[in-house]
Amino acid sequence: MTTEEAMRAGAGQCEALGAQEGRDHPEFDVFAQVCPSRGMFAELADKWSLLILMSLSTCGPQRFSELQRAVGGVSRKMLTQSLRNLERGGLVLRTVHPETPPRVVYDLLPLGRELAELVAPLGRWTERRAAQMMAAREEFDAAHAER
Repeated sequence: MTTEEAMRAGAGQCEALGAQEGRDHPEFDVFAQVCPSRGMFAELADKWSLLILMSLSTCGPQRFSELQRAVGGVSRKMLTQSLRNLERGGLVLRTVHPETPPRVVYDLLPLGRELAELVAPLGRWTERRAAQMMAAREEFDAAHAER
């Protein structure tokens, strides 16, 4: 089965709801299990990737160690993997400056800048609503602990 055939077979979960209408690229469907956009969406939804994009957007170009400090709690391994995925996806630019020792700087490419602008409001919303969400979790946990 070709990629195109697989996408057609898995596409359209939301057609009954009319979700296909008005989409920029109806040939891609993140709801379809076999669509390549689904894997890309999953990679971007990773918490480290979003935090890296937000940090580069807010603070500008950064070295690896600066990014690791900015994104508290990320291991070197996860930061390396996330940066590599973002670079591979055309979102982040890795520049090696020919110095001794070599200086490596990460920055956003236009696609990464566009995504970071979309993600920033989600980060701000989360900060504003964290207390409410924590209270809701405590209520939920208390109500379900009795069962």
